[in-house]
Order: sequence, then C-alpha cells, then structure tokens
Amino acid sequence: MRVVVTGGAGFIGRHVVAQLVGRGHDVHVLDTRSIELGARLTLGDVRDPEVLRRVVHAADVVCHLAAKVGLGVDVQDTPDYADINVRGTATVLAAMADQHVRRLVLASSMVVYGEGLGRCVEHGAVAPGVRAEADLRAGRFDPGCPQCGSPLASILIDEDGQLDPRNAYAASKLAQEHFASSWARAVDGSVAALRFHNVYGPGMPKDTPYAGVAAIFRSALVRGEPPRVFEDGLQRRDFIHVRDVAAATVAAIEQHESGMVALNVGSGTARTIGAMADALAQAAGGPAPRVTGEYRLGDVRHITADSSRVRALFGWRPQVDFAAGVGELMLTSE
Repeated sequence: MRVVVTGGAGFIGRHVVAQLVGRGHDVHVLDTRSIELGARLTLGDVRDPEVLRRVVHAADVVCHLAAKVGLGVDVQDTPDYADINVRGTATVLAAMADQHVRRLVLASSMVVYGEGLGRCVEHGAVAPGVRAEADLRAGRFDPGCPQCGSPLASILIDEDGQLDPRNAYAASKLAQEHFASSWARAVDGSVAALRFHNVYGPGMPKDTPYAGVAAIFRSALVRGEPPRVFEDGLQRRDFIHVRDVAAATVAAIEQHESGMVALNVGSGTARTIGAMADALAQAAGGPAPRVTGEYRLGDVRHITADSSRVRALFGWRPQVDFAAGVGELMLTSE
C-alpha cells in the first residue's frame, strides 16, 4: 500500500515507518525533521495545505501521528496545542478530501478519559471529579466518590466510557477525534483513532517538560541522580513498549477499512509510576527512586483502560516483556 505517515520522524513514527517498510509498503513521511528512515521524506508542516495535497496525492491511507505532545507547562501552551494538533489535523483532513483519500489512522491518547472510572461500594461505577489542590497539598492523592467521598476501586475503562479531557493536550486529542469523525461522515471515510497508553522505548523524547515519565526517570539515572517520583508513586498507568504500539498502528493501517472506531492500545497490565521508576533504577544499577510528594495540577491519579477491542479486531497482541523493554531503554544512548 501507499502509506503517508505524518510525524514519521518522531518517537512513535520512526518505529511505525520501520515496520511498514519492513512489510513492503510504499511509505512517504511528512515531518519537519530530516532523518534516515528508509522511506520517501518530505520536509514540511501539517498546517501547510499545499504541501499536504502533494504528499497525500494517490495515497491509500494516511497515518496521522504529527502532534505537540505532553501535558503542557501552563495555560500559555494552549494556543500551540490548538494550532498544531487541531488545525493541523483539520488541514490533513481537508487535503485528504481534496485528493480523494478515504482512510485515516489517527494517533489519539488515553488522556481523553481524564480520571477514567472508579467503583464505589455504594454508588457503583462513577467518574471521579477533579482533584482539589488543597487535597494534593495535604497528600490526599486518591480521588473519592463524587457522591459520598468513599474510596474507589480501580476499573478498566473501555472505548465507550465517559470522555473527560483535563488539560490542553487532552482537549486537543479529543478535538482531533471529533474532526476526524465529522470528516468520515462527510466523505464516507474510515478512521481508526488509536488511544495510546503510556508509551516508552528507544527514541523517547529526553528530559523536557513534555517528556514521558519513563524518559524523565531515565535521564535522571543517566546523570547519576535518583528519579524523583511525584505524589506517593502509587499512580497507576499502563506502560506499553513503542514497538508494540507501532505494531498496533500498522495493523490498523493494513486492516481498518470502514467506519469510525476508537481503540485503546495498552499492554493490559496496570503498573504504578513508582514501579516504573524502580524497574529503571534496577536496570541501570543506579540510585533508588525518591518519592517527593510533589504534584502537578492537571495530572490524573489513575488511568488504565481495556484494550480488548483492538486485540479482537486486528489479532494484535503486545509482544515486548516489560522487564526486557525497560532494560533496553536504559541501554539506549542519550
């Protein structure tokens, strides 16, 4: 197939491109960065309609990965998220419509769920509210039932669960999904919106405010410093290796041909952020993590989702063992 990958020189994109090329596809990358990918490369911005029309011409499918990522530093980041992620996606969709390209695979994120769901003994499945800063300052990190305040047990959320984006990045990812859904109805197109979980592995962004927590921990260990773990380290996430994410993306590119579908892409195993820090420290032979009690407004406490739909639709299964993946990450050169 002729596949266009926007953001193909990025962290996830490089792995997607490598797998597509390895499977014999004709791959055309659009990115602002130049990198050796074994595929055709056009240097350009997804907000440039003329460049996009040339790149997507005669494509069978577009895989849209280009985005500004991360929670963001403060509200001043909001215009960039809207411009790069939302306007960029709208421009991609307009170019696809102009060139009669009808298949899209979109990189979305588990952040669209916010805090997800919890189970209250009295009220059943509930969506926790936003955590109050006073509670965070006092070290009360777990949200309670919004109706009675009781502790909540964790629940896996599926793709039909409540959507509750809680920061600028999350809002932009959900907006991308909404624009893509509208486009699909208008042109009778297909969209697979892949809601990636916490992706780690070779090529992760380094120690910046926008880097994933695994990359930040790794950078500290490389410097000989203990990873600083916020809150109490018991926040639950689903860490999934980038090659597994790339394989799910390639499966969607090859197999999804009709309708709009959202798909959680996770390992299926919930781990705490503290456990990730411990695993990296052990793999590095470095100092033990330090739990600081610090917090960031906008962070959610727990988010783990059910990824059974993508497994059922595409026969995809994660392959990279967590310990092996963490060890590989520590061996990756800076």
